[in-house]
Amino acid sequence: MRFAPAAAALSLCLAMTASISIASGPGSPDPRAAALIAQGHASLAAGEAQAATDAFEAALAVDPAYTPIFIDLAQAARQQGLQGKAIRYYREALSRDPGNFAAISGEGAALVEKGAMEKARRNLAKLQSLCGDQCPETVALQSSIARGVPARLAVESKLEGAPASN
Repeated sequence: MRFAPAAAALSLCLAMTASISIASGPGSPDPRAAALIAQGHASLAAGEAQAATDAFEAALAVDPAYTPIFIDLAQAARQQGLQGKAIRYYREALSRDPGNFAAISGEGAALVEKGAMEKARRNLAKLQSLCGDQCPETVALQSSIARGVPARLAVESKLEGAPASN
């Protein structure tokens, strides 16, 4: 009983600290991570996907709780032609934030680039139910699906289906 007031005060202090850290949440990244993210965006815009990946990975090391970094990493992977890796990053973002429209749309576009049209259409249906037909992410995924499978995949699939000539 002698320790009850001290225990109550300590638990109140811990509860306040936890609620403050949760309230701050992933809304904005650590300032060092923000600088690395900006550097990554500049590299991505310049077409330097590997430099962008390096910057985003460094930002992730600085602030692992900031979910949007995974979307940036996925965009860099897609620019390098690594759709499978991009899908993995989008899924990590979705596991942290299931309603992230950018992750759903990006995963759908990566699926189209990989040739998985049916799965991409499922992402589109999910987006339409969550944010409607006029949502920018929905429109972006609709246009990706409308463009269809990239030409390089269409050629590869035709070559794989062609009989071998000996």
